[in-house]
Amino acid sequence: MLARKAVANQLKVFPKLQFSSSTAQPVDEGKSNFIRKAVSFVLITVTGGVALSALDDLAIYRACSSKAMEKASQNQGLRDALGEPIEKGPWYNATLAVAHKRHSASCTFPVSGPQGNGILQLKAVRNGDDSWLSYLRPRDWEILIMEALLHVPENEEKLRTFRMTIMDDLPSPPTACTNGCPTKVVGENS
Repeated sequence: MLARKAVANQLKVFPKLQFSSSTAQPVDEGKSNFIRKAVSFVLITVTGGVALSALDDLAIYRACSSKAMEKASQNQGLRDALGEPIEKGPWYNATLAVAHKRHSASCTFPVSGPQGNGILQLKAVRNGDDSWLSYLRPRDWEILIMEALLHVPENEEKLRTFRMTIMDDLPSPPTACTNGCPTKVVGENS
């Protein structure tokens, strides 16, 4: 009872403050509800798009790095420098850049072995089409260029750093031409 009198006295002091019934809704509440739903929809859509893009980047990284590790494990020079087994470093230390509608990629990731560590850098292109089904199937990446920047200790005090190009098919070494070799000057019209 005492509480009712206190509320009634407050209403007399502040006559402009009035309580509305719970069934009456202001007209602006319908607009704010629509805006709230629209903002929620936009945020969910943007978040979903970012998540799908991140998953696609992760799939590209995994495909390129696994193909690069296959090549690296077959390269005798890299095995001699780092030792065996050669292991791929964590994905969060890697970089990935994609271009040309995700048909080309440039990737860098750490590798290590018992004798040293380094960074593999590669450039790759994707073969195939851009249909919806291509997102569900693994993509075939072809590595164009792959290099390794290696840090190998020479002794306890000195660290040797060098760059190594890793290629599958090395071109045949150039041979000196004898009298039977045709000669052509670059820029000459034939």
